[in-house]
Amino acid sequence: MNASKPRKFLVEHLSKFHYRKSAYGCVMLLRLHPREDNEQRVLEFSLHTDPVATPSSFEDVFGNTCHLFNIHREHKQIILHSRAQVATCEMPSVASHKEKDTWNRLIEIADPVRCWEYLNPSRFVYTCPALEAFAAANGIFRGTSPLSSLLETASILHATFRYEQGCTEADSPIEHILETGQGVCQDYTHVMIAVARSWGIPSRYVSGYLHLEGSPGEQIPAGASHSWGEFLLPDLGWVGIDPTNNTLADHRHIRIAVGRDYADAAPTQGTYFSDGESILEVRVTVVESDEPAPAAELRTEHATFCNATPVSRTHQTSADQ
Repeated sequence: MNASKPRKFLVEHLSKFHYRKSAYGCVMLLRLHPREDNEQRVLEFSLHTDPVATPSSFEDVFGNTCHLFNIHREHKQIILHSRAQVATCEMPSVASHKEKDTWNRLIEIADPVRCWEYLNPSRFVYTCPALEAFAAANGIFRGTSPLSSLLETASILHATFRYEQGCTEADSPIEHILETGQGVCQDYTHVMIAVARSWGIPSRYVSGYLHLEGSPGEQIPAGASHSWGEFLLPDLGWVGIDPTNNTLADHRHIRIAVGRDYADAAPTQGTYFSDGESILEVRVTVVESDEPAPAAELRTEHATFCNATPVSRTHQTSADQ
């Protein structure tokens, strides 16, 4: 961490999956353990499940700490409760680098092999006619430097899009927000990463949480998880930029997982065996040390369902819906 005083936050994430008909088994992958890098340290972490299970932890290819568990008995719901204490610091200033990180210098660090995952299209991040038309209509183009171009793009997305909960789902393509102008942080982030990759900037998706402090531009409601992008730049390394809130990532941004896009960093994913659908409710609280906990209620979120067999369904949560 740098010399700034660490800020300590307590994060609680409660997820409840209710099944309309009993499930007879499930397998779930969780990404709820905060990362330990980019000015962030995990001081404590606990995870509880109901029905009781024994999650196995492992590190995935992107360096995320994951937990995997299965339940082989009849159940009507699954409750997941994670609790983490995290210390964060202010990120180093980037003001002096806006014009130093030239496009030629970017080429030196954006190795096409080492950065392949973050330079090429992925499931939710890709170029398309809608993106090209949107960029042309809103003056999104490569400026004098990668950093200044990214900050300008974040500002344009923040001003052009409207944050609207419930208008997209976990698997919504970027065409939805590009054509309607409405979406949530997941959609803002996918669009910004698509633009950055089209310019040759290695870009990755970040899932996590935002501590609300009433700062200008904050659009994320209490009780929601969050997402933003990180971009590999000369001398600076991975720089977090949050287009939903039009800000650089700072001490308020608590990082959970990274990946090519949402599919690699979703908080929960899994398959359950039942002939009924499920309803997901989520409650997230983020408080600073000695700060009173907010009155956060359970929020209903969308889950996607993909039939693998007549009795197998897949569910995954959205980043902040």
